[in-house]
Amino acid sequence: MSDVAVTGERRMGINWIGLGTIIRREWSRVWRVPIQAFLAPWISALMFIFIFGYVVGGNIRHIAGHSYVEFVLPGILMLNVVNAAFLQSTSQIYFQRFLRYIEETLVAPLSYVEMIIGSLAMTIVRSVVTSLGILVIGMLFGATHMYNIFEFLFWIISVSIVFGLLGIMIALWANNFEQLTMLNVFFIAPLSFVGGVFNTVAMLPPFMRWIAWANPFFYFINGLRHSMIGFNEAPEGLGVVVTLALIAVLGAATWRLFSIGYGLRE
Repeated sequence: MSDVAVTGERRMGINWIGLGTIIRREWSRVWRVPIQAFLAPWISALMFIFIFGYVVGGNIRHIAGHSYVEFVLPGILMLNVVNAAFLQSTSQIYFQRFLRYIEETLVAPLSYVEMIIGSLAMTIVRSVVTSLGILVIGMLFGATHMYNIFEFLFWIISVSIVFGLLGIMIALWANNFEQLTMLNVFFIAPLSFVGGVFNTVAMLPPFMRWIAWANPFFYFINGLRHSMIGFNEAPEGLGVVVTLALIAVLGAATWRLFSIGYGLRE
């Protein structure tokens, strides 16, 4: 009876040891390439803040009562969060497939949900560490403000989950490095720049405003900007609904890919 109870408890609960193993393994992998994982996005953010915040922003005095560098910092931060989350999850799954040690994870006593959570955990950690570094850089320029810390954390974590899930799906589909980067080059980068990183939606031509309103990046950037400087161009609740809906849809799709073994078993 005790064996049944223990087995049932393990099946119904979370395998914390297994989750911890996945997280420690990915933490070790990330810290083997600290320049690529953290220093590169920090340097990129520094250049963006300096060039767009001061060189370009020197000719743009204020937007909605804020200096231009204060206005663009949330957008620059969100760009780096998206890239960090997407690169972390794609590289994690793709290299496990490429090096053929993903079988170790598949035969471990972990459910598919636990495998996905383990992958997303390190994605969130990398995004948060990247964000903290950029906030410190922003302080050097007098651009870092925090209107609502809880809202800030919500957007960092939720957007990390969105692109972490998207990255897992792409990594399961990709058969080479070109396919691995296609989404970033052809969709993520263009949509992010139409999402209000460097300008308000009101500055766009009328036809492009409709594109912005239909663009999920707009809600990500708008939400983070509101959490930092209190400026808002869309109803807060709408952005939250869009983000949570994306997490639900992408989460279900990712679980389905794992459950049918798509890209996991040759």
